[in-house]
Parts: sequence; C-alpha cells; structure tokens
Amino acid sequence: MSYFEAFILALIQGLTEFLPISSSAHLILPSAILGWEDQGLAFDVAVHVGTLMAVVIYFRHEVITLFLALFASIFKGDRSKEAKLAWMIVIATIPACVFGLLMKDIIEVYLRSAYVIATTTIVFGLLLWWVDKNAKLVADEYQTGWKKAVFIGIAQALAMIPGTSRSGATITAALYLGFTREAAARFSFLMSIPIITLAGSYLGMKLVTSGEPVHIGFLLTGIITSFISAYICIHFFLKMISRMGMTPFVIYRLILGFGLFAFLLSA
Repeated sequence: MSYFEAFILALIQGLTEFLPISSSAHLILPSAILGWEDQGLAFDVAVHVGTLMAVVIYFRHEVITLFLALFASIFKGDRSKEAKLAWMIVIATIPACVFGLLMKDIIEVYLRSAYVIATTTIVFGLLLWWVDKNAKLVADEYQTGWKKAVFIGIAQALAMIPGTSRSGATITAALYLGFTREAAARFSFLMSIPIITLAGSYLGMKLVTSGEPVHIGFLLTGIITSFISAYICIHFFLKMISRMGMTPFVIYRLILGFGLFAFLLSA
C-alpha cells in the first residue's frame, strides 16, 4: 500500500460510512478496477477509529447527555427522555450484535461478491426512494419506543450484507416509522457509535492476535483522513436532507449499482 492508496481508501470510508450509499460498494472499486491489494486489518482498525472519532465529536453534547442519562437511569431511576433514548440505542444495537456473531462467516464466504453488492446497492436504493416518498415525517428520535428500536436494529443487522449501507438501512427504517429526515439521520448516526466501537474492537483483537505488521504512517493517514472526511460528511448531510430529501442518494446508488453490473459483465 502507498500513501496515496491509504489516503483514497480512508477518504472513501469517511465519505461513505454515514451517507446512505454503501461504503462496501465503494471500497471494492479500487481493487476491482485498479487492482489494489486488500488494505489489511491494521488499516481497517484505523479508519474505524477515524470515523468513530468524527461522529462522537460531532455529537459530543448529545453523547455526553445520553451517557450521563443512561447511568442516571440505572443508579438514580432517571426517566427523562434522554435516558429513554439512550436505552433505545442500546436495544437497537442488539440485533446487529447477534446477527454478526451468527452470520459473520456466512457473509464473508458467500455474500461478499461484487454481484451481491451491485444487487443490494440497487434494491435498497429503490426501497429508500419508496419509503422517503411515502414517509409521514412527523416523529423525532425521542419518540422511539422499544418496538421501533428493535425494528431499526434489525435493519442495521441486515446492513451487514455488503452493499446495503448501514446508514441507508437504518434511515430507511426510521423514515418508514414516521421519523423526520433529520431525526432519522441523527438516530442512525447515534446508533453507529456502539456498533462502530464494537466492530473496531473486534478488528483490533484480530489484529493483536494475527501478528500483522503495522505501518504507523499509513495508520495515521487512515485515521486523520477518515476523521476529517466523515466529520464534513455528517455536517453537510444533515444540512442537505431537509431540503433535498433522499432522492440524490437514490439516483447515485442506481448509477453505482448498474455501473458495477456493466463493469462486471464486460470484464
């Protein structure tokens, strides 16, 4: 891996992690089109650290408030709306944890093909378009009950299928339940914190036990680039969706999915 490759891959990860357009669909492009080698476990950990830092720092006030409210609910019996939201995020994280433990090997072996990614990019893009077009857009994230949390959590679990998009699946589910676009995005981003933390920790443990060599320069490039690009992406995405909705991202997903099919069939 070169510094240029590290920069491009981290930029792709940062820009696509929180947009509803599938990071996995984009991360196969350099290897499929340019023949780049797999970036390795250490670099995967680095870009997870960068994107996690971006979402935690961007939502730092909400994160601190929810964290304190969660502990207050445990030790002081707090029943505030912040405590409720914190518990709903915990509940919404459980399906992905269970699905990941049970299906990880099956996904790695059978579902990481470029054809699967192209198909899910198109199918879930059309689903996002239909839900966004028919959404009621009346609820905010603080109105989430446990049934809604489980539903959105199942959507996040399904997003482990490559090409689906974690943010795309969770935003689609939240819109279907009547969330406003901004509330759906905020809930999706707050949900990402525990799941990225768990995924990064899992990859970190694999890295420690693998004995894979670590290149500090590449890791710093991955962390810094993914952090800056993800932070900027979150900011502008939240500004855009209230005015433009999800249609631009749906169009982009369709172009990307059909473009992948065209490339695969012509290869």
